[in-house]
Amino acid sequence: MKQDFTSVQNIYIICGKTDMRKGIDGLATLIQDSFKLDPYSDSIFLFSGTSKDRYKCLYFDGDGFAILYKRLDNGKLQWPKDEKEVRNLSQKELRWLLEGLSLQQPKAITKSAKGVF
Repeated sequence: MKQDFTSVQNIYIICGKTDMRKGIDGLATLIQDSFKLDPYSDSIFLFSGTSKDRYKCLYFDGDGFAILYKRLDNGKLQWPKDEKEVRNLSQKELRWLLEGLSLQQPKAITKSAKGVF
């Protein structure tokens, strides 16, 4: 099952540590009860545990939930630590996170506002 998630409306990262023993029902309940988000929305939800070398991705595709579990062979993710926070990521920030980079890239060129000449 290879999915293209580039058109997904929202990408949420659940910051801090999540109990990685949780399955689909446990993660969907966490999304709904703790963060007041709709697990059935057109959204990807990302979770990581203590070791930061694995993550889970939960997605509702219209007829059921899909869960992706990945364990990295080499390296760790720079997962945000704030336990009570959920962030909405851009596609670029998701790519940075999954490549092992920080979500804040101080040397990245950012979009500029319109200037006056």
